[in-house]
Amino acid sequence: MIVYGKNPVIEALRSGKEVEKVLVAHDGHPPYQVLKLCKERGIKLQKVPRQKIEEMAGTKKTQGVLALLSPVEYVAPEELFHETLEKGSFFLVLDHLTDPQNVGNLLRTCEVLGGVGALLPKDRACPINQTVVKASAGAVFYLMLSKVSSLSRSLRAFKEMGGWVVVVERGGKSLQEFSFPRGCGLVLGSEGEGVSRSLLEMADAVVSIPMQGKVNSLNVSSAGAIAMWQASSQLNG
Repeated sequence: MIVYGKNPVIEALRSGKEVEKVLVAHDGHPPYQVLKLCKERGIKLQKVPRQKIEEMAGTKKTQGVLALLSPVEYVAPEELFHETLEKGSFFLVLDHLTDPQNVGNLLRTCEVLGGVGALLPKDRACPINQTVVKASAGAVFYLMLSKVSSLSRSLRAFKEMGGWVVVVERGGKSLQEFSFPRGCGLVLGSEGEGVSRSLLEMADAVVSIPMQGKVNSLNVSSAGAIAMWQASSQLNG
């Protein structure tokens, strides 16, 4: 959902709605109230060409400011963790994925296979937008989604609650030989960089998908689907 113009954006920020980020034209001066509210709520503010804002809004009457509102309501990470531990299930940790099709496909698979939801970073990640909603076939509306400033800090809290962190990455134990613990977070790395070192270092386990063919890599949504199926067959079976 897109909101543009000084006053509509200010009211969207004041209302407590889930705002993914605010775009301001780099050739202008962002309204003080917009800057203040973004800082107070920890919302990313990004300077972009005015033309981009006008293209997204479909009009030149934007006053150089536009807000992207999330179509979903986020929950506190503690709620996601508690639900996962109570059900003995799993949730996804999407480590700075930027492709909306991948994010949507992963969330769709998560919901289909009985996962609880997903933990997402606030920065350097694809927002939950209309493209993600469509790619997920609406699965986002049935999942618990939490957005945090630090994945590693949040996952440390999850581990303190009794949860397990399982990274899906090359060089780990074969997925076929791994027994998924009840109540775990499945970490999937970004399309280009893979899983962050900080998450690899804190992981309770690193698991890999055995590969037999000449192409020795999988798209993240495909790798995630295989890992989730394996986890689901053990945890939800």
